[in-house]
Amino acid sequence: MEIFGIPHQAFLGQLLLGLVNGAFYAMLSLGLAVIFGLLGVVNFAHGALYMLGAFAAWIMLDKFGINYWAALILAPLLVGALGVVIERLFLKHLYKLDPLYGLLLTFGLALILEGVFRELYGASGQSYNVPELLSGATNLGFMVLPNYRAWVVLVSLVVCLGTWYLIERTRLGAYLRAGTENAALVQAFGINVPMMVMLTYGAGAALAALAGVLAAPIIQVNPLMGSNLIIVVFAVVVIGGMGSIMGSILTGLGLGIVEGLTRVFYPEASNIVVFVIMVVVLMFRPAGLFGKEA
Repeated sequence: MEIFGIPHQAFLGQLLLGLVNGAFYAMLSLGLAVIFGLLGVVNFAHGALYMLGAFAAWIMLDKFGINYWAALILAPLLVGALGVVIERLFLKHLYKLDPLYGLLLTFGLALILEGVFRELYGASGQSYNVPELLSGATNLGFMVLPNYRAWVVLVSLVVCLGTWYLIERTRLGAYLRAGTENAALVQAFGINVPMMVMLTYGAGAALAALAGVLAAPIIQVNPLMGSNLIIVVFAVVVIGGMGSIMGSILTGLGLGIVEGLTRVFYPEASNIVVFVIMVVVLMFRPAGLFGKEA
């Protein structure tokens, strides 16, 4: 059986791979959108925080025997705490300045973190085994579905939709949005806005780390894994609309699938198709597909 002249197993396999990549794009772009939408910071350190999450999981297992399931909780908490420190020490001084300063600062932090881990662990990757409970694959009849990849997609959807609901449909989310637009007014109601801002950046860092833990069993854990991905993720955020939570989720998943299908029909274009789409979208919708026009 063929689909558009392609063997159906190859077609569905690339579709699944695209969906898995889209899950990572969605989670990472979600963290970027949360930080930019609520804090106005273009967080170029997001890829390095993703890398830290993966390395935290690997170090926990290799040095302390802490398994994957515990790392899913502990690694995001540790990296989220680092995000809080970064916000308190550096970013809080830049909120009233041009966003370019935040971009340059976070870019510098990303280079420092990558350099430190390259010095400690080298550029070669570290392997992280798939947890036994999620090993193997399930035969669906029309294709064989690796259990771990299905788990990644499921967790990504739950986390992304849960974050969207928290920010867009709860009182806490309303406080966050109001605090970023008129901090003085919100503080007049007794709400600690600086604390909210600090925890928001920490939560965005934790989302990146969670994506890193999920990625560890799929790809080699290495210091450059974040920088290799962050440019594509920024393109995803721009296409979806800077600061749009749901736009980042839908665009991340959609572009992952498009990228996967491009590998089937025209492999040479698979590495640039996201950027081609970005250029086309910006020509007609400068604010992105789901962004609000200024």
